[in-house]
Amino acid sequence: MTSSEPPPPCQARNPLGLTVELGRDRPIRLDCGIELGPVTVAYQTYGRLNADRSNAILICHALTGDHYLADPHPITGKPGWWSELVGPGRVFDTDRYFLICSNVLGGCMGTTGPKDVNPDTGKPWGLSFPVITIGDMVLVQARLLDHLGIDQLFAVVGGSMGGMQVLEWCANHPERVFAAIPIAAAARHSAQNIAFHEVGRQAIIADPDWCDGNYLEFDKRPHRGLAVARMAAHITYLSEATLHKKFGRNLQERDVFSYGFGPDFQVESYLRHQGSTFVDRFDANSYLYITRAMDYFDLAAENGGVLANAFIGTKTRFCIVSFSSDWLFPTVESRAVVQALNAVAANVSFVEIRSDKGHDAFLLDEPEFHATLTGFLEGAAAHRGLPRSGQPHHERS
Repeated sequence: MTSSEPPPPCQARNPLGLTVELGRDRPIRLDCGIELGPVTVAYQTYGRLNADRSNAILICHALTGDHYLADPHPITGKPGWWSELVGPGRVFDTDRYFLICSNVLGGCMGTTGPKDVNPDTGKPWGLSFPVITIGDMVLVQARLLDHLGIDQLFAVVGGSMGGMQVLEWCANHPERVFAAIPIAAAARHSAQNIAFHEVGRQAIIADPDWCDGNYLEFDKRPHRGLAVARMAAHITYLSEATLHKKFGRNLQERDVFSYGFGPDFQVESYLRHQGSTFVDRFDANSYLYITRAMDYFDLAAENGGVLANAFIGTKTRFCIVSFSSDWLFPTVESRAVVQALNAVAANVSFVEIRSDKGHDAFLLDEPEFHATLTGFLEGAAAHRGLPRSGQPHHERS
């Protein structure tokens, strides 16, 4: 979809996603000072936008996610990353809500990023693509909402990097967010997290097929470096308990050590599989750019060193969710956001879900987590005046 006119309330389903070109007449000014436009945005929608456009939920994806929220992924064929939560009568009830999920700026699944062609040169952007921030990602999402004719979101929801986007929405576009659910996230990236990202970036840069970021021009891909980056990151998404439960010290298809450097242990084989499958669906330069955007994120630093200043005067209703075994974004980070919101008398609830599944718990089958989402959305919908599924909708005054 490339028209500047807002689409009809009900989008046609398309397994490859919808696209729109934004910023041709009014370029998007990035935090680095560069103006970028036009920008192509790939997105998916689910459900139907109601008459007064008050039931829209923006769902923000994590670092290696994309807009295939509930549709099979076109490359891997796997179900959408929250497919179990989306549909009639589910957590994100498509009989009640209109869901939007877009690939972030800098991504590699349809939204403009470093693997795309720079119109000024006719070659892939590579490292000439401007460095982006979480704020830039959200600004592009806001432009998408303008295109869809949605002034205010009923809710914005996301986990991990998606949770950072949620907090960015609430800090810098508060009038457009009625309710917010940041999950397994933080108001800034910790030194430990930056360190893990740097290991991944250096693995990519050290790959001889990276070619100083110009690998597409030479028809190469830094698959080995990107696979190692994924392996290192994937460890942080799991808990020690999960790794022990899944693998322990079990050997992979052998009874004794090989006394070599192949995958003797099941956990080694698992990580190699994670790395090898990841390179089929993700771009190495996008990984550099998106991890750097997460590293730069720090709402307190942007507000005089005081996190509470980011939320002064907010009318948004918040539900902050963390997981007990998440050591990448531990509960203490969520509590810091809660304390900042309490300091400005915001409407906030907080839940720590007991789970041994680590950071990735928000993507897995966690009944208490799903019940928390449902309960908060039900309460917010009642305050918003959204009818239950099957009930008539009355225009708000």
